[in-house]
Amino acid sequence: MKMIEKLAGIESRFEAIDREIVDAAEDYVRVAELARERSDLEPIITVYREYLGLKEGYEQASALLDSDDKDMQELATAEVAELEPKIQTLEKKLKSMLLPHDPRDDKNVIVEIRAGTGGDEAGLFAADLFRMYHRYADRMKWKVEILSQSETGVRGFKEIAFEVKGKGAFSRLKYESGVHRVQRVPVTESQGRIHTSTATVAVLAEADEIELKIPERDVKMDVFRAGGAGGQSVQKNATAVRLTHLPTGMVVQCQDERSQLQNRVRAMSILRARLYEIAIREQRDEVDAARRAQVGTGERSEKIRTYNYPQARVTDHRIGISSHNLPSVLDGELDMFIDELATQEEAHRLQAVNE
Repeated sequence: MKMIEKLAGIESRFEAIDREIVDAAEDYVRVAELARERSDLEPIITVYREYLGLKEGYEQASALLDSDDKDMQELATAEVAELEPKIQTLEKKLKSMLLPHDPRDDKNVIVEIRAGTGGDEAGLFAADLFRMYHRYADRMKWKVEILSQSETGVRGFKEIAFEVKGKGAFSRLKYESGVHRVQRVPVTESQGRIHTSTATVAVLAEADEIELKIPERDVKMDVFRAGGAGGQSVQKNATAVRLTHLPTGMVVQCQDERSQLQNRVRAMSILRARLYEIAIREQRDEVDAARRAQVGTGERSEKIRTYNYPQARVTDHRIGISSHNLPSVLDGELDMFIDELATQEEAHRLQAVNE
């Protein structure tokens, strides 16, 4: 059976990792890499070894079904009947666990929300989305920390970047990447006309220095006065930081912290997450360009969800599901969408494996 061969190979690798960790004890970077790999494999090895134990018991019991001892035969029949469904359950679980795993799923995330078309109304909608994700994180008992923000002056955001810390944060929030659209009457609309505005959400998996090293020569740092128009300055109050990644031209700016060092650390965190996302995306394109289209590519140009205030309806266009309780969705009740998106993604991955 191909599944058993694959699992035996994984177990062999798992045992080899333990030996390599001992051999690489002085190399903390290598030990960290190996420990991460071991942690990823351990759950499937636990289930696999339980499966092997049940299979062994099943085979021993089956061998006694033709015993001349009637009592022994009855015991064997009962044991086979008990073990058979357990083995089938574990087989299904192992097949699911063998599906290609997104290495980012257990990571913390950096979420960037930017106001799109719609002027001040788009900025207000961006603020609504931030509150929605904050409340969802609260429900999941995750921690939220604002990294940078640029306000519109009407209690909205031109853009805001924040970190969400918690196990499985990326596995749930990754489906939120894309363009979100709102249809409602702006508070400044005197004639009661419905306007359509948008905001862009990008969900980036946090990457550490072990996973993505950025050479110092590739980053140009400018400092300027927080809240100012920019430009280099060597004054004591020049705490804001702007990082430019020279190979890509990518720019990250942070000015919310009191010290230049803190702003630089946060800016580097955002830059590393963006570059990590690019690297993963390129890797996926090389392996399977079609897979990202199954449940929506997550590209920023894709309209993924509409929030219709007059009808109190939220519609996710990727799965064709609507909620008619818009207030609860904005209060962080996103699981009805996320659960269905996750289910569809797994179904597509199972289909791809079986083809």
